[in-house]
Amino acid sequence: MAILIDGRAVAKEINENTAERVTRLANEGIIPGLAVILVGEDPASKIYTRMKDKKAKKLGIHSVLSVYPDDVRQEELLHDIRQFNEDKMINGILIQEPLPDHLDGNELLNAIDPHKDVDGFHPYNVGLLYSNANENYPVSCTPKGIMSLLKHYQVKLEGARAVVVGRSILVGKPMVALLENANATVTIANRHTRNLSEITRQADVLVVAAGVKHLITGEMVKKGATVIDVGIHRLEDKTLTGDVDFESVAPIAKMITPVPGGVGPMTIATLMEQTVDLTEWSHNG
Repeated sequence: MAILIDGRAVAKEINENTAERVTRLANEGIIPGLAVILVGEDPASKIYTRMKDKKAKKLGIHSVLSVYPDDVRQEELLHDIRQFNEDKMINGILIQEPLPDHLDGNELLNAIDPHKDVDGFHPYNVGLLYSNANENYPVSCTPKGIMSLLKHYQVKLEGARAVVVGRSILVGKPMVALLENANATVTIANRHTRNLSEITRQADVLVVAAGVKHLITGEMVKKGATVIDVGIHRLEDKTLTGDVDFESVAPIAKMITPVPGGVGPMTIATLMEQTVDLTEWSHNG
């Protein structure tokens, strides 16, 4: 049976370290600041933003949650983003997705100062990631959190065959870049890939972020692989499951993330960690 990769435990360690860093900054008169922009009444988004706001405040981070109605104008959001760019008390800015259809998410994202882009989605930061730049820059929090998990569990990436299932800019694409930067040989696939199982069975490290419940089953996994499940789906009985069929994959894999308790806790922990990173980078030049 596979070793369970305990995201909650690793996230707890990261949060403890983040709190210590916040305290050290506070002793220098510096308080990290995070601004989260929420538009509309999407239930999941409201839950996520409340969790982020609560965690930030618990860690000693100055948190601003800006909530807007569904019909907010693009110009108003752009104006407020520019205000946050100029606000010296704010070090990280995040726009919670999804956004209403009438808003241009790309324009809003591009309006964020790249040095305050705590989600790592600004094209400038994506370019730094893909060029493996030798400088400080933020990276998409879920993939960065996954890399922290792999490091914690001493998963060897150099020379490993990695497969990423899912091509979103939120997870799949930055995940590929991070793995390539760690000297893994990476293949990216998606739910439409022909003969998907032939590709996934080659993976020493398999990251699944396709948004399809139980897309990956036991016969699609190489024996001894490390399996990272980014998916999250609510079943009729209110329990949660992922993109990986845990019951059939766990006996085959060497290590696997559970859902819940695997990748999820790492995303918020990494967001807080990266808020402090941005704060330290801005004050250290």
